[in-house]
Amino acid sequence: MSVRVRFAPSPTGGLHLGGVRTVLYNYLFARHHGGKFIVRIEDTDQTRFVEGAEQYIFDCLKWCGLEPDESVLHGGEYGPYKQSERKESYRKYAEILVTHGYAYYAFDTKEELEQMREANKTAENPSPQYDHRIRKKMRNSLNLTDDEVKELLEANTPHVIRIKMPENEVIQFTDMIRGEISFDTNLVDDKVLLKADGMPTYHLAVVVDDYLMKITHAFRGEEWLPSAPVHLLLWKYLGWEKQMPQWAHLPLILGPNGKLSKRDGAKYGFPVFAMNWTDPRSNEFTEGFKEKGFLPEAFINMLALLGWNAGTEQEVFTKEELIENFSMERVHAAGAKFDYEKAKWFNHEWMKKKEVRSMMYDVRNLLEANNIPVNDESFLEKVIELVRERCTLLTDFVQQAGFFFKAPETIDADAVKPKWNEEKKNFFIEFGKQLQSLGNWNMAEIETVFKNLATEKNIKPGELQLPMRVMLVGGKFGPAVFQIAELIGKEETVKRVEKALHLLEA
Repeated sequence: MSVRVRFAPSPTGGLHLGGVRTVLYNYLFARHHGGKFIVRIEDTDQTRFVEGAEQYIFDCLKWCGLEPDESVLHGGEYGPYKQSERKESYRKYAEILVTHGYAYYAFDTKEELEQMREANKTAENPSPQYDHRIRKKMRNSLNLTDDEVKELLEANTPHVIRIKMPENEVIQFTDMIRGEISFDTNLVDDKVLLKADGMPTYHLAVVVDDYLMKITHAFRGEEWLPSAPVHLLLWKYLGWEKQMPQWAHLPLILGPNGKLSKRDGAKYGFPVFAMNWTDPRSNEFTEGFKEKGFLPEAFINMLALLGWNAGTEQEVFTKEELIENFSMERVHAAGAKFDYEKAKWFNHEWMKKKEVRSMMYDVRNLLEANNIPVNDESFLEKVIELVRERCTLLTDFVQQAGFFFKAPETIDADAVKPKWNEEKKNFFIEFGKQLQSLGNWNMAEIETVFKNLATEKNIKPGELQLPMRVMLVGGKFGPAVFQIAELIGKEETVKRVEKALHLLEA
């Protein structure tokens, strides 16, 4: 049996890192077993549809390097891959369930449902559900005569189709992560399967689509566990029990206060979406890992270890290593706490590990977006190699590399002035002159001139390095100061020293 797994998002907003982790585990499992990874768009709830969200999801997966084998964009033999385009097929299966007594028509109006909830509300049960007790009192095909039902249907009376949950049964299944799980059917309500507009709910659609697309393993968040008994029964009632996929309910990703929500990002100052997302309805902006400056390799590496481990001390994994080592049995049932500092650690490790040329496009774009022109690619490559270990995020290259391409407009004079004096000023005037006549421009020769002149002037070289750094860089950061001078060149070094002397005098 060929492994087929799917990620089935609703196009209702940004892609939370919990969603990306679900994608990742599906992808790794499929690749590990030589199977297929499918993306199916679940857009049956048209009231929650958000313009642009579907394309955003695919953009995120492309950035992460987790593109599917089959989808709306990639095609495949089990399409359509969008539920709204499969609408007609769902009613057929809902009607089969009604015919066999596993589901029923419910003609209750919105007002009648509200009255039911109000009449049955108690302190112990403040939100009564449409369950095996309540259904006996409602306007549905279980309580109406066949003629009444026929008349209502022929009159196109708005109705839904609900599953008829059996009474006093225990439903069991084996979860790949959690082991044996059982449910008391008396505690599960009669979920709507087909809505009044003819669209299926998630419960019906996920079962029908998984069957028709030959899905072998279904991985989803643990928040879907309460719905599992409904889905188990639908597989059974439709006669597909032998084709039912193996299930795994993934642990929650936890934030500082329970389940990690998108609000946590704004509250605690870290991203929770894969990429920037602005809700077109509310104009609410949520920051993404990509724009924050994360490398996609670091992002998926970090996500993989939020709930899974390889059983070793290894933490930094390439995608290929994750594929080789991944198994659902090593996913934990307990929630995994997201640690932003650890996420940055992963990014820093990948910044040191990644091939320089593969970072050039992103670094160049960042610099140019900050009005720092880059005209020489080979020079950019040298700069990235020199400063990348000082960068935790890609955005750090703006500060750590920008001064190589553009002289600082201002300098941190406050860092120099407390120990600045006439002797040091004269040192740098003379130093500038000696640099202009230097024949071999390299860091060793520059350092020799610097130290010899310091000895001649009877000044400790250590007292002069900070002023020189501030002159070349603008502040107290950057790699070895003589390396900086070598790379920016003789003319630029002398010019920056002279400009800084004027600024310090001013």
